[in-house]
Amino acid sequence: MINYATTNVSPIRKLQLQAKSRNPLLYYFGLLTLAGAVVCGVMILTTSGQILGINAYIKPFKFFISISILSFTLTWLLVYLKNQRTVKIYSWVTVLTLVLELVIITGQAAKGKLSHFNTSTPFDIALFNAMGIAILIFTLWTLSITVRFFRQKDFPLWMSDGYKWGIRMGFLFFVIFAFEGGQMAALLRHSIGGEDGSAGLPLVNWSRTSGDLRVAHFFGMHSLQLLPLIGYYFFPKKTTLIIMAFTWLGFVVLLYWQALKGFPLIP
Repeated sequence: MINYATTNVSPIRKLQLQAKSRNPLLYYFGLLTLAGAVVCGVMILTTSGQILGINAYIKPFKFFISISILSFTLTWLLVYLKNQRTVKIYSWVTVLTLVLELVIITGQAAKGKLSHFNTSTPFDIALFNAMGIAILIFTLWTLSITVRFFRQKDFPLWMSDGYKWGIRMGFLFFVIFAFEGGQMAALLRHSIGGEDGSAGLPLVNWSRTSGDLRVAHFFGMHSLQLLPLIGYYFFPKKTTLIIMAFTWLGFVVLLYWQALKGFPLIP
């Protein structure tokens, strides 16, 4: 393996090379979805079609960005598991399930139709159900990976206790709030106390008139980025990291409670 610390390349290039060597499949998938976000950004600027009062390509743009961040995060973190055969299978599960979701979301946007909660026709229902099945498969596999991180005691690369527990808690909270998406699917809406498509915050479009389950969903799932980062850079001790993790969880649960009560994040 190349010692990137001694090669004559920039820090950013070193980071890219390390990420690519850790998990090439997810690394390139992250680049592909990032390119997809750029394309959607161009479509936002050059098209006028709308869904629920906003440009049709805003939703696929957000999903491409979010999945790109997820892909790069998994690229970096999965190397710490000893069972790399399982990691390879999980990597392919991640790519295949999330590609299906992106294709459906973008295809429906191009037709000016809702992708989520769309029960207008049997075909729309089939697409929505296909996304639900794909995400359930991905989430259950992620739960399996989470269990492996908790059960594994020794890691192939050195990690501080805070970083190790940041990864564990990040995966755990990610899975918990991924399952929250199932509640929205069951309700066929993300708004509580109002209608989907009401006035929302810029870009994220979280409702300003009612509770919105997407807020806790967003902050909970991005625990996978936040907790490992703070464990690595700020809280190297296990006890401190766990206190911070449960403080963060309390904040996200409060956001969830706020949405259930029908209160917007920002009126």
